[in-house]
Amino acid sequence: MAETVTNWAGNITYAAGELHRPHSRDALRALVAESAAVRVLGSGHSFNEIAEPGAHGVLLSLDGLPAEIDVDTAARTVRVGGGVRYARLADAVHAHGLALANMASLPHISVAGSVATGTHGSGVGNGPLAAAVREVELVTADGSVLVIGRGDARFGGAVTALGALGVVTALTLDLEPAFEVEQHVFTELPHAGLDFEQVAGAAYSVSLFTDWRAPRFGQVWLKRRTDQPLGSFPWAAPATEKLHPVPGMPAVNCTEQFGVPGPWHERLPHFRAEFTPSSGQELQSEYLMARSDAPKALDALDRVRDTIAPVLQICEVRTVAADEQWLSPAYGQDSVAVHFTWIADTAAVLPVVRVVEEALEPFGARPHWGKVFATPAARVRALYPRLDDFAALVRELDPAGKFTNAFVRGVLEG
Repeated sequence: MAETVTNWAGNITYAAGELHRPHSRDALRALVAESAAVRVLGSGHSFNEIAEPGAHGVLLSLDGLPAEIDVDTAARTVRVGGGVRYARLADAVHAHGLALANMASLPHISVAGSVATGTHGSGVGNGPLAAAVREVELVTADGSVLVIGRGDARFGGAVTALGALGVVTALTLDLEPAFEVEQHVFTELPHAGLDFEQVAGAAYSVSLFTDWRAPRFGQVWLKRRTDQPLGSFPWAAPATEKLHPVPGMPAVNCTEQFGVPGPWHERLPHFRAEFTPSSGQELQSEYLMARSDAPKALDALDRVRDTIAPVLQICEVRTVAADEQWLSPAYGQDSVAVHFTWIADTAAVLPVVRVVEEALEPFGARPHWGKVFATPAARVRALYPRLDDFAALVRELDPAGKFTNAFVRGVLEG
């Protein structure tokens, strides 16, 4: 029976009239083998057509598969099923006294979908979420299973792969001993005279928030590991009440603030795991550039803030350590990530997205693969020095293009 399938934000309605949810790996493998086109929806937190399989393709959810989480305490690794989300994974890992090095701001997203699109948290020493992956298990076009691990020459293209190589049924991730984090929020950090390097390095994870209605960051969130030194933050005043990143929104669903220590998985995200967003009244865009260009890039955005502000809910600035995944937006460079949460109005937002991209073009801004962007495919292609290697890997593993939709073809063909 046909159904209306949308992404989380509701701005994309998929042409495929059915969302398939196989309940076993054998059923998944059979479905992939017999289908002409396949894409995986993940948790639906992408804001563009990256998951679109087309009207005659199969849109696949892994939510029906067993939620495999196998922690190896001796090796400090975890094998996690392709449909598992970070909140569930984090609880299981923490129960074994272990931790992920970092998490994204929202813990409700799927692990496989996050690493496939280059999703990240923050911290000058923290790579994207894909940096934790040591092995990826794929169901390839003929329904067979392929495992690619570190040391394989193909590994650099296998994790942040945009779903173009096959269906990710499991990942093995590195872990470390569990740690505690305390979160401190500061307000009204002036943009003028900002020493970005000092501010970004002031804690294990740092996020700066602005609505671009004035030349300042209205909030700065510092997440300090309690096993690391407590530094000072003399550039802004401590918050006097709990805050939500979006001004005026209630903070009840945000993770604990005011320096109260807590487990890593209850502080690194901005939002509590028990808060499950039902739908997103927003659109999102994000761009990553060399961290050394952060001051100039922020100045460029400040010059067009009167255009940005009317359609913006909030802008978050984070840092990401360099990655080795060929299609990672942080590939080969320590990066600054500028994230825009827009109002839910595509017609009003798209012209502003183009203004933002024009302002950031001199800095080689790479758009996040799962967000709204208008950067021409040829321009995106030029930003990735290993893209030809990735295209060759796609041809090797999926010569008929079963997993290659219009979005991926645009990336590969320029």
